Amino acid sequence: MLLETQISLKPNHTLDHLFDANTKEEYAEYIEKTVQYLKSFLENDQFYSGASPEELRMFKNDISVESGDTLTIDETLQKIKTVFLDHAISFHHSNYVAHLNCPLALPALVGDLIASTVNTAVETWDQSTTATLIEQEMIRWICDLMNLPSQADGVFTSGGTQSNFKAILMARDHYAFTHYGINLKENGWSDQVSRFRIFCSDKAHFSTKKNAALLGMGYDAVIPVATDDKMKMDSNALVQAIEKEKQLGNIPIAIVATAGTTDFGSFDPLQTISKIAREYDIWFHVDGAYGGCYVLTDTHRHLLNGIEHADSITIDFHKTLFQPVCSSAFLVRDTRHFKYVSYYADYLNPLEHRDEEQPNLIEKSIQTTRRFDALKLWFTLKVTGKENLGFFLEKVHHLAVEVYESIKEDTHFEVAHKPELSTLVFRFKTPGIQDDKTLNAINLHIKNTLFNSGQASVASTKLNGNIYLKFTLLNPRNRKENLLDIITMIKDQGIQYYTSNN
Repeated sequence: MLLETQISLKPNHTLDHLFDANTKEEYAEYIEKTVQYLKSFLENDQFYSGASPEELRMFKNDISVESGDTLTIDETLQKIKTVFLDHAISFHHSNYVAHLNCPLALPALVGDLIASTVNTAVETWDQSTTATLIEQEMIRWICDLMNLPSQADGVFTSGGTQSNFKAILMARDHYAFTHYGINLKENGWSDQVSRFRIFCSDKAHFSTKKNAALLGMGYDAVIPVATDDKMKMDSNALVQAIEKEKQLGNIPIAIVATAGTTDFGSFDPLQTISKIAREYDIWFHVDGAYGGCYVLTDTHRHLLNGIEHADSITIDFHKTLFQPVCSSAFLVRDTRHFKYVSYYADYLNPLEHRDEEQPNLIEKSIQTTRRFDALKLWFTLKVTGKENLGFFLEKVHHLAVEVYESIKEDTHFEVAHKPELSTLVFRFKTPGIQDDKTLNAINLHIKNTLFNSGQASVASTKLNGNIYLKFTLLNPRNRKENLLDIITMIKDQGIQYYTSNN
């Protein structure tokens, strides 16, 4: 006998907050009200309010979701303005020059709104239909720009770290299978894998080491290769490193070249490295998370010569193509290599139901549930166009060079390099002071003071163990005059700090 359970609605219960045909007018009202608050956010005078961590923690009760009765949409929007929007970092602000956070293309926001509202999941055809076709079109578009062969393929990912993870996984599993007949996906670890070695420049992104560790290979599996005075991988040093590891009894399996290093925007010599990878019969991966989108420019396209020989490529549209996070892609030269990450689940994508006409993108993805992130890029290309996007990138590169030319002879600055992309690394120096410990303290003070006051956000990094400041320019609306104003702030803070402490 089945017992029926009666569910009764209490006075505070409602179904009115679900998005469906019954609430379309409420949805429009919510969006309209939200837009007004976002427009207000754009009018913030500073990139950051300057509130201290202690002041922000005072919002603890307002942030709590256990604080009592539910609020109206107006009350909640006012609260999120108080606790978040008034203190959020404004990446579009001209005085934000710290990290790889780009301003956003308006069409991308439309695509993101549609993707979030419809809430399409793109892992299987029966959840996504034409969303799958749009993602495949975006992958084909970028593969063609990279001059990859017709059998190339790819998938959208959460970002460069995940894409680089897949590259190392594929390099490892492919080498184990083709050279030793070992199926790591099915049978697990083998003794040979403990001797596998991956080579990247000493300026490469940290995710290479991190991912090697996550894959069980350890940090020591990654061999850093020296760079030249332009921060590019030294190809002679690469060959020497490979030969040294072979003499030690280790097994070279992959080279990770960087097209646009995070700190310096430098491009490793891809053409030369691709030849070295072929000579040693090892995987050639290009981390183009930062610089890959510069394939759209006339000024930098030549720096990507050789990428067409890559076995895999990382590219982040949310770094340099003005897309909201997340929008990244992992490309492979041969679609068959996705077998190293594929899995067939009976409830989702059973092998016996595999159909090329109704593809399931989960076969190429580490993630299962995945947003329709390709839509915002599609909107951007349709409305803004690739020529305009290329112009934006050329503009920010030109700004970086202009700032470099303006300060390279200034005795208060030591410039680490001439920008190859849109980053500039430099440090404040007091004339006559050579003590690095003192200079490190001054530069760290400058960075923290400008941020904490809400005046400007400048990044820092280390070069030869010392602290340097960094401009990462991704806003094509910025101006040389504004950037030189930030340079003046840096100089003033440096002089003031040194004078007060000596």
